[in-house]
Parts: sequence; C-alpha cells; structure tokens
Amino acid sequence: MSRRETAITTIAHPDCRRVIVGVDTHGDLHVACAIDQLGRRLAIADFATTLSGYRALLDWARKLGEVAVFGVEGCGCYGAGLARFLGAQGQLVLEVNRPDRSARRRRGKSDPVDAEAAARAVLAGQVTAIPKTGSHLVEMVRCLCVARTTAVKARSQAINALRALVVTAPAELREQLRELPATKLTSTAAQLEPGPILTTTAATTLALRLLGERCAALDAEVARLDAELDLTAQAAPRLRQLCGVGPEIAGALLVAAGDNPGRLHNEAAFSMLCGASPIPASSGKTVRHRLNRGGNRQANTALYQIVVVRLRWHQPTRDYLARRTKEGLSKREIIRCLKRYVAREVFAALQAPTTLTATT
Repeated sequence: MSRRETAITTIAHPDCRRVIVGVDTHGDLHVACAIDQLGRRLAIADFATTLSGYRALLDWARKLGEVAVFGVEGCGCYGAGLARFLGAQGQLVLEVNRPDRSARRRRGKSDPVDAEAAARAVLAGQVTAIPKTGSHLVEMVRCLCVARTTAVKARSQAINALRALVVTAPAELREQLRELPATKLTSTAAQLEPGPILTTTAATTLALRLLGERCAALDAEVARLDAELDLTAQAAPRLRQLCGVGPEIAGALLVAAGDNPGRLHNEAAFSMLCGASPIPASSGKTVRHRLNRGGNRQANTALYQIVVVRLRWHQPTRDYLARRTKEGLSKREIIRCLKRYVAREVFAALQAPTTLTATT
C-alpha cells in the first residue's frame, strides 16, 4: 500500500475522524452541524438551551469522532452559556460572526444552513477569535456597567421630561422652577405638594414630584454602582494606576478585553478591537488611511476620555500636542494618534497578572 493510500485510509477511518461543529444559536434552541476534516457533512441536530441540552450536544458530537473545535455564533449573547459550558469541559471554542450577506443571498437562510456555514468557516481558517470566558471579575464588572448605563440613561430621560413639563407648566410653577439647575430642579420638584388632583396645576405638580423622586432614586442607584465599580481595581490594578483611568473608563476597557485578555494576540489587535487603528484606504498612487468607525465604541469612547484628561493634566501629552501642532496636524488628528498610543499602554496594563483570583 502506498503512502497516499495509507493516509486516505487513516483519514476515512471513523476512529481517526476529526469533527468540526458549527452552532447556530437562538434563545430556546441551538442548531448544530458537524463536518469532518474533509468538509463532509456528518450530521445536523438541534438541542435545548439548557444545561442538559449542552451536555447532549457535547455527547452527540463526541459520538461522531474526535471533536476538534466548536464554532459558535453569538458568544456574547445567545451562545454565551454554551461557550462557557464547552470551555469548562476543555473544548476549543471559536466565535463565529454572522454569515456574509452576499453569501446568504446566494444560498438562502435557515438554521441548519447557518450552522453548516459556521462549521465550514472554522474549517477554512476564516474564524480565529476566542470568545470571552465571562466567568470571573470582568463579567461582574460588565453586569455593573450594564446596570449603570441604563440608570444614567433613565435619569437623563427623567430630567428631560421634567424640564419639558416645566416649560408647559402653569405660570406659578414655571416661575418657581424655570431658572433652577438640574440638581436643584430635581430636589425641589421632589418636595412639591400637589394636593387633591382637581386642577391642571395639581396634576402638573404631581407629575413634577414623581419625576423628581425618580431622579433622586436613580441618583442613588448610580452612586451605589459607582462605588461597586471599584471592583475594577481588583480586576486590573495596573490599569487603574494609569493617568486618566477611573472606575467607569476601566470598566469599559475591561469589558472590551474580557476575562481572558490573552485571547488578544498583541496590542495592534486590541487597538483594532477598540476602533483606534486607522484603516488602509490606498489605491494606485494614493497612499492614505481612513478613520476606523468599527470596533467596540464604548472602549473607543473610554480611550478618547483618557486622552482628553491627559491633554489637560499630563505634561508629556501636552508636549506631544504642541509638537504635532507645529508639524501641521489638527487637534482631531492628534487625538486619534494619541488614542493609538493609549491603547498600547492599556493593553500592556491588561496583560499584567493580578494577585487576585475569581474566588476572592
């Protein structure tokens, strides 16, 4: 038997079959498609999005051969639970993006088709992203950041509604409240006494009081979450020591990197993740770069805020601004350059080991 015939026999043997599984994730049901190392479809099945369903999916894949890798869509959403379970079982999991729209238009759209596309993308080497583990300190920070963001948004909506009511309020209320700043306005409105709701003035007073009380409750909620976000000092102590990095900014950067920042190959990958790397846009004799409008926009905003703080208080950054201004760059262009430098500094701080564990 020749060497080539031996290789073909070994690959085709079921005991030596390497299985690549693609999973199309949904809220109640995950659809999985398994292919072998030659791209041949082996099986398609669906599983419930429960712990027993995850176990059944893993057992099903193992019965087909040696499982090489799982390609899971939506590891930050519907596929988060499955990705965590497979990672805990020692399986290699890669995060698969949504299929290309042009390819989807050509072959149609269905859950089995998407699952098979995910598996073939992994086999072709188009997918290399390792998902966030989401099981340690950074996941705790992410939950707190979600609660804080929604509380701040709700507070802004309540204040806007309060100001709108003041504009159309009866004259006696409008004259009492129209000149007050936001903080004083909410506290004053929360102390109004509407009395019986028999007139327009009484109804408006009640609405103003309820909005003021809502703003006060949201202020207390935001203050508590700000105190809890000191957890970022435990998750990344070196990051919090950087100039211009507070709890909120550190939280946004930690959430972008995840509990396992080692999944990012280098500082260039982190910069691209944050949308701070310029995109090549050259053609012919024209060599140029354009602004990167992708990436994690919350992390991009955090880098911008760090730069703004340093332009005011950090002397080396101020010297850089003066030097690049003399070279003819605008302030906007200089800020973009500084964001790239800050991303490099943040990446180094994120890679530093911490003495705390998830248990502590």
